[in-house]
Amino acid sequence: MDSPPENAGKGLKPTISVYTEYLSNRISSYFPAASYSNFLSRISNFYRGSSGTSKRRRRITSLPLPFPSSAESSTVVCEASRTVGVLEDIMECIFLNMHYIQKNLEYWQSKAQGSNAKRAYFMICERGPYAFFNGTTQLLSDCVGEGCGMQHTYCLASSYISERINFLSSLRYHLATFLAQIYMKVDKVGEELVKDPEKSLSSLLVDMNDLFLKLEASIGHFHAVRQQSSSVDESYSFPLIFEKLPEVNQEGSQWTDCETRDAINLIYQNVDRLNTYLAAIVTIHRKPRRVTRYWIPYTCGIVGISICSLWLLRHSSLVGSSDIDNWIREAKESTVSFWNDHVEQPLISIRDDLFYTFRKRQKGAMEPEEVQLTADSLHRMLQAFTEQTKGEKAPPNATDQEMLEIVMMRYEKELMHPIQNLFSGELSRALLIQVQKLKLDIEEAMLELDQILRANEINFAILAALPAFFLSLIVIMLVRAWFKQDKKAEGRGRVARIQRRLLIVEVERKIMQLESYKEQGQEKDAQCMLGLALYYLDRLYCAVEGHARATGEWIILRQDIIDLAKPDLQTAHKLRITSRMERVYDCLLPLPKTQ
Repeated sequence: MDSPPENAGKGLKPTISVYTEYLSNRISSYFPAASYSNFLSRISNFYRGSSGTSKRRRRITSLPLPFPSSAESSTVVCEASRTVGVLEDIMECIFLNMHYIQKNLEYWQSKAQGSNAKRAYFMICERGPYAFFNGTTQLLSDCVGEGCGMQHTYCLASSYISERINFLSSLRYHLATFLAQIYMKVDKVGEELVKDPEKSLSSLLVDMNDLFLKLEASIGHFHAVRQQSSSVDESYSFPLIFEKLPEVNQEGSQWTDCETRDAINLIYQNVDRLNTYLAAIVTIHRKPRRVTRYWIPYTCGIVGISICSLWLLRHSSLVGSSDIDNWIREAKESTVSFWNDHVEQPLISIRDDLFYTFRKRQKGAMEPEEVQLTADSLHRMLQAFTEQTKGEKAPPNATDQEMLEIVMMRYEKELMHPIQNLFSGELSRALLIQVQKLKLDIEEAMLELDQILRANEINFAILAALPAFFLSLIVIMLVRAWFKQDKKAEGRGRVARIQRRLLIVEVERKIMQLESYKEQGQEKDAQCMLGLALYYLDRLYCAVEGHARATGEWIILRQDIIDLAKPDLQTAHKLRITSRMERVYDCLLPLPKTQ
């Protein structure tokens, strides 16, 4: 008895799509007259259609179709706009599905390159709780019974990963071949569209139908492939069957508008079936979801949050405790104090120092007027002492230093008889003059110190605001890193530039492999390499457009990418283009290393 898929779906819509197909087949086995099938198909198409619409909305740009660049081509595109729309939708469908396959394939390849211990850890701990308990039980039983439990786990992990790698690689191979065949067909028909649009459209639609049938023959059998020892629990209950154009349409030389419309609708149905089929089979082989891979840390986090919640509950007012209220009040007071001491007051001080430093000052420890009074008093004392000592009037241009020398000379003489001159001489007067000079020196020093402190008030205010500044800077950096998410090729940082340059490397590799397969006569493999090169060029096209438009390089860079996609262009010329792209365009240059 079949079982419903357990890991199906990337989100709600793919899951509903897969389960709808499963329920439809299960019910049809009991009720042959399936009048309900239209209802179920509408539900499935509704979810698949909305999902496809959201994908198309996200794809703003993509690699353009290889139509001729002559002046007449614009007229052709206008006349054949419906067919061009079909081709663009087919290309977009293949690009999106190949990107989804590539992401999952890269994940499994990274797992395959890990050690045996990492692969065993993945098998036991990164596939969900059910796999954890089953894997642990099997490991313990093997260790107890045969003694080679870890070796069995290593082999099981290698088989599990290699099976998914082989499946996704094979699926990518067929899709890349299909993409290359479509691109080569459009490149070949482009010139014919200029000459005879009406006839070329009908032949192009017939060719598209034939290519879909070839794709059906290539991957349509995957629904029946189920190895006996396969690690995939689900089988695909619905095969890939495309609609076929009627024979009368294929033989007609010229179609009516109704026939063309029917053919376009048929191709759209095939595109929808292809999307549904790929969503189902890739879902089963996709990488585990993030919540599945990290269920152990998430579980520990939930347990930790639960314990913290219980602890907070014990200290809350719900059980009569006022601890949380006290903590909130203390945190509020600390925040207000930090804001006042390190944000508000320093900013106010800086503002005042910037606008009122030289206009409004509070009275300091020493003012210049007081120092000037002391200096004038000392000058008069020195002048009077000089005139009395010499018995003549002091010169009007005599400096304080000159008169102080006279005072010191008289002071030295008076010290010869200190006791006698202290009472009857000029010794006491000379001492008082020196005290006045000392007072003047102290006042001048205090005035200079006060000026230094006033001049550095703004520096002290800035130092007080530094903690808040650094805290704000850290918050801004964290918010910027959160919103930027500079991990993909569309970003602006060093990692994004590396990703874009790696895309060019992949394009070069596929071009060289394409030439090698052509020389060996392996046409299928060559078409696959061309399809993969187109896929990487599409990713590069979408990644560099915004940056190249900003620098004015987009027109030339776009033409280089289109030239690389041309199937008939010589390999040497393509390699010269990739070399020039890595050296010339700003959005593809590596950032200089910081010293």
